[in-house]
Amino acid sequence: MSDLQNAYATQSLLLGKTLGRSPWLLMDQARIDAFADTTEDPQFIHIDAARAAAETSLGGTVAHGFLTLSMASRMMQDTVAPFEGQVMNLNAGFDRLRFLTPVRSGSRIRGVFKLKDVKQTSTTQLRIVTTLTIEIESATKPALVADWVNVAVFPELE
Repeated sequence: MSDLQNAYATQSLLLGKTLGRSPWLLMDQARIDAFADTTEDPQFIHIDAARAAAETSLGGTVAHGFLTLSMASRMMQDTVAPFEGQVMNLNAGFDRLRFLTPVRSGSRIRGVFKLKDVKQTSTTQLRIVTTLTIEIESATKPALVADWVNVAVFPELE
């Protein structure tokens, strides 16, 4: 049995199950400011704590939704190991994505990965859909929920 076939068989058994939870990551103001600089998105709710507290119900600055989402790659690397024989993982996008709760500066977040679907799409690829929930420590509602599509790539059999 090839590495791809072994991976497919293993993943099929895990459908609907939680694959893991990442370590907590701090979303501090330095990270938020760096993201604002990189993406050229200096909206005051992200970079001006006094104004965000005075003019909004947020209580201070919050992380960009896309910053929170961008941490998913790190969370996946820390949580879900590649398959034996896998040569790369390709991010194929999202089938569904909702931002539910703002992430306040100074909060910690983590990703929870639940296997939603797996399909062999070629002799070298598995299409894997994972429901990603990014939780905020001590919050009742998550920051976001998304169905994340990735492609696990394996070498051609000789």
